Amino acid sequence: MAPQRFVVTKQHRRFVEFADAVRRQRTIGICYGQAGTGKTLSARRYANWHKAETLLQEWGPRDDSDYKVYAALAQKRTVFFTPEVLSTPRQFKDDLAHITARVSICIDQHLETLGKLIGPPKMRTKNIDLIIIDESERLRPSAIEYLRDRYDRTNIGLILIGMPGIEKQFSRYPQLYSRVGFAHEYRPLAEEELRFVLERRWRKLGQTLDPDDYTDAQAIAAIARITRGNFRLVDRLFTQMERIMKINELHTITDDVVEAARSTLVVGLT
Repeated sequence: MAPQRFVVTKQHRRFVEFADAVRRQRTIGICYGQAGTGKTLSARRYANWHKAETLLQEWGPRDDSDYKVYAALAQKRTVFFTPEVLSTPRQFKDDLAHITARVSICIDQHLETLGKLIGPPKMRTKNIDLIIIDESERLRPSAIEYLRDRYDRTNIGLILIGMPGIEKQFSRYPQLYSRVGFAHEYRPLAEEELRFVLERRWRKLGQTLDPDDYTDAQAIAAIARITRGNFRLVDRLFTQMERIMKINELHTITDDVVEAARSTLVVGLT
């Protein structure tokens, strides 16, 4: 199944403002929120990782179409990185340096195309303004100390993303925590945001959402009750709803369809 089209919500815009501030002021930011609210999606979108990830992983000969990716990376000068679950501090250090170098090389290629690259390629961190670490609960104390030291040496902005409570976890590392400039809570979709998302999901199924229609209002209420504004759960729920409607040749989204889809999911929100 094709991936869902990205929806720009208020929470995403707030994340962009937060990330821009961290990048501009070259400070450290902490972003925390419940699982499934969209933290990772927003961070990947901000770094243009949805455009660049395949190119960065499949390193090799390039064609003219790749220059659009170079331009996208140069726009934000941001590295998005998720550490492996069982990675050692050395592996974490090497993997982060590896992906940072590749992003910087791509930015060099963009600058060369514009005629703005003067002399040999720059040091591999000089093109980078911001590093985003997702799933940062996985970081061991030595890896956290490495990031703090790297920040002091390079003055590259740093965002650490994790679950609620991560801000308290990092407070146990005073040398890092004293450098934190911003903390941002990524919240579930509010009522108006959820309706905004649902309008597009209805449209994807060839229908028009009308909150004043009793059937639609019941379906909206059921979705809001089940998902509580959790973006990932909305996506999973609609995947099952689409399957159920196709199997049963249904053409209207009702609360019965929503409940049938709900029964196929393991719903556990924290």
